[in-house]
Amino acid sequence: MRQGRRFFLNFSWKTTGSLGSLRNLNNTSAARREAIYRTLIPASILQDPRWRAAGRNGPLIRYICPENLGLVRIEVRRSEADRDCLFFMQAADTPYGQLELTLCIINNIDGRRYDIDRDAEGRDNCLGTLTRNIPEEIDAMRAGLCPHQVLPGLGLFREFFCLFEQFAEDLGIDTIVAEPLSYNTALLYEEMGFGYLCGYNLMRRIDAGFRDDGDLTQKLDGSSAFRQPGMNRTVRGRSWAIHDGILECSWDGIRIYKVIGQDAGIRTFSGLEW
Repeated sequence: MRQGRRFFLNFSWKTTGSLGSLRNLNNTSAARREAIYRTLIPASILQDPRWRAAGRNGPLIRYICPENLGLVRIEVRRSEADRDCLFFMQAADTPYGQLELTLCIINNIDGRRYDIDRDAEGRDNCLGTLTRNIPEEIDAMRAGLCPHQVLPGLGLFREFFCLFEQFAEDLGIDTIVAEPLSYNTALLYEEMGFGYLCGYNLMRRIDAGFRDDGDLTQKLDGSSAFRQPGMNRTVRGRSWAIHDGILECSWDGIRIYKVIGQDAGIRTFSGLEW
């Protein structure tokens, strides 16, 4: 039994495994699918008294899992007034019988917020993927955050992913796919055992370029806050430089996959420090 396995409450995993997709799960009763989806929320979030509003015995959970659609979104907040989720995840079926993890965010909502998800006029910029809020990004970087983070994390992604992988297996799905939003996310997924459908050569080229004698390291010339000497030695530093456009090509197009229960054994970062 894989570490971190949790059965779906009173539902047999064999019965669940016959479902084969989120769409089929969403066509079961609301009580059943919500009980199953609840197993994707790390127990430490559900049990930690910091994340309970006054008079409640747990955080607020919203499940968006429409019938006849192969998608799910889970939003966990301490209270309805909270701007940001403690836990947010979204997943979808693929046309090929895989499960796509489209996004997972786990926030320390008591930390300082950095408005990198808003432009200078306060408009939503999709976590900094459309336009950038440079002053907020600089502050976030100096506080130790990675690109696209508006709040510090809780360090629970690995715990979540163990639950997600078990969830996929119990549904009868053998492959998870994803598109990492940033360089540091891609490396985190590598640690979870992912391989590359597209982008492996780019990841190797990035690592070579950021070695001490590499061409990308030579571009860390202090010309911006995100291109400071020495940033090549850390995952976070490289990720901010890439977010700043140092590759001179789009980050889009990285596609990764994981076969349930297997580690692809790919590690494309030759440094030592996150």
